[in-house]
Amino acid sequence: MKKSIVLCAGLCLALALTGCKSKESAYKKAYEKAKAQEEVTQNNNQPAQQETPVVTPLTEQPATQTTVDNASVRTEDVTLVNGEGLQAYSVVTGSFGLKANADRAQAALKAAGYKAQIVKNTARNLYRVVAATYATKADAVSARNALRGSKFNPDGDAWLLFKK
Repeated sequence: MKKSIVLCAGLCLALALTGCKSKESAYKKAYEKAKAQEEVTQNNNQPAQQETPVVTPLTEQPATQTTVDNASVRTEDVTLVNGEGLQAYSVVTGSFGLKANADRAQAALKAAGYKAQIVKNTARNLYRVVAATYATKADAVSARNALRGSKFNPDGDAWLLFKK
């Protein structure tokens, strides 16, 4: 009788301890799903994690784009996420799907002395990093030209944004 009670107690204890163990496969599935989502995000936007921030705008064509005085200007409806405020024309140095990437690019620009800001285009779900903002197009064009080829924009893809 004692043997069967000890055996039953041992069996119940073994079931209780193994029944509460978390499944490694559940963690593996969650990890693989997050990894796949990260890869999709990296393919659609920019690399998610890097030592130094890379500021490269997307090469998509906007819905509204005009060329005046040989300077192309994109018109978008954006809202200020982080910064002091936008004027009519802004120089955009990067577009990101993840706000963390935009924050790193903004920090690098601020460290270099720019009044960098982050705006969001909700229609495209992109964060735009603005290096500087100006009231006149001529000032914005000269600032954009100065930024092209710099370490913040090595491929020269800085562009002008006109806020709707």
